[in-house]
Amino acid sequence: MPANLTLETLAAKAASGEIDTVLVAMVDMQGRLMGKRYHVTNFLEHGHHETHCCNYLLATDLVMSTPDGYAATSWAKGYGDYVMQPDLSTLRLMPWLPGSALVLCDVLDHHTHAPVPHSPREMLRRQAARLEAMGLEAMMATELEFFLFEGDYRDLQKRGYRDLVPLNGHNEDYNLFQTTKEERVMRPLRNHLVGAGVPVENSKGEAETGQQELNIRYAGALDCADHHTIAKHAAKEIAWMNGCSATFLPKWAQGKVGSSSHVHLSLWEDGEPAFHDPKGEHGMSETMRSFTAGLLAYARDYTIFLAPYVNSYKRFAPGTFAPTKAVWSVDNRTAGFRLCGEGTRGVRMECRIGGSDMNPYLAQAAMIAAGIKGMEEGLALAAPYEGDVYASADVVEIPRALRDAIETLRGSTMLREAFGDAVVDHYVRCGEWEQEEFDRAVTDWEIERGFERA
Repeated sequence: MPANLTLETLAAKAASGEIDTVLVAMVDMQGRLMGKRYHVTNFLEHGHHETHCCNYLLATDLVMSTPDGYAATSWAKGYGDYVMQPDLSTLRLMPWLPGSALVLCDVLDHHTHAPVPHSPREMLRRQAARLEAMGLEAMMATELEFFLFEGDYRDLQKRGYRDLVPLNGHNEDYNLFQTTKEERVMRPLRNHLVGAGVPVENSKGEAETGQQELNIRYAGALDCADHHTIAKHAAKEIAWMNGCSATFLPKWAQGKVGSSSHVHLSLWEDGEPAFHDPKGEHGMSETMRSFTAGLLAYARDYTIFLAPYVNSYKRFAPGTFAPTKAVWSVDNRTAGFRLCGEGTRGVRMECRIGGSDMNPYLAQAAMIAAGIKGMEEGLALAAPYEGDVYASADVVEIPRALRDAIETLRGSTMLREAFGDAVVDHYVRCGEWEQEEFDRAVTDWEIERGFERA
């Protein structure tokens, strides 16, 4: 269920006083919701047709600075407008915000009303359309991992994010007693998301102090990414409302395990799982084998969409369940890709590379593009890897730093064919700016290490 409101039901709830505010939001390059709060009467009168935003929203960074070097927009071009066109199939309640509804928007060129090609929702929609032309549909699910901390965001900001205290003091992986301590956040998160039409399956404790995992039922690719983005937004807001903070930073401390966002993917054809062949090895069809071969062959090309920041790469370390190698396995959590549901109709591939900071639209779009390329090229799938993949020396490693991932994106013929040169160059510049900002920074580690001893 993509949403749970129509314009008619919204109007009825507005008339009864149940809803007075509509959040009209686009998704930025970082996967965040950006937009405006409409009074419901104004939204019903004309806001549901379209509104506008500054086009720098698809050319900025995490701290909302305005980097140079983007062809799409700049100071020289005057930072004009984009059209935000509400996708009314996403209109939904926001139960954790009193009197509020939400609608997601497609981003259009202000003059031509053509879709903006580097908009994350548009990038995913175009790859889903390529599959549709082949008679296939991508069904996907993401797992959201994050940490909860004592103190709200403003308190932690005032302290310079120092002396952070997780909301729970123990490893709580699957531990029901430990996770009870965080139910003041997690219970309303589950329930409110279901009330917003996001099909939450469950939450659980993860393998670190204060670490959570939220699992959402599989859906079509665009719905899956919408669900992920709304859930991440809700986790932050509900944590803040309860006097604490949620972070999706993949690695918040050197001695702590990082947070991932695994992506589960299968293809369907005419309502049936196209990845399943009961006669195939492990229950895998030839479609699944060639698609998976594409995922593996081009994993380095799209790593930046799974790990977009400098911090993303601090998570990749042996013995942490964060993979470092682009191989597949059967139910082996040391590999970058894990076969799940072996021999069943639910057979699927889980990509374990993505971090909690990934933009799901970009990650899913790139994975679909790689899989399609594998099918087009008829790539053969190697045998599954067995044993500890961390200890292997004869398989392809994913990029281990943002600088390397930028270069693999820049040189990716596959992604340039799938997305277009302008889109790839846009996200290359996004990565370059992130690296440049880090290169200018002086870290606490450098000062402590060299202040006296250098």
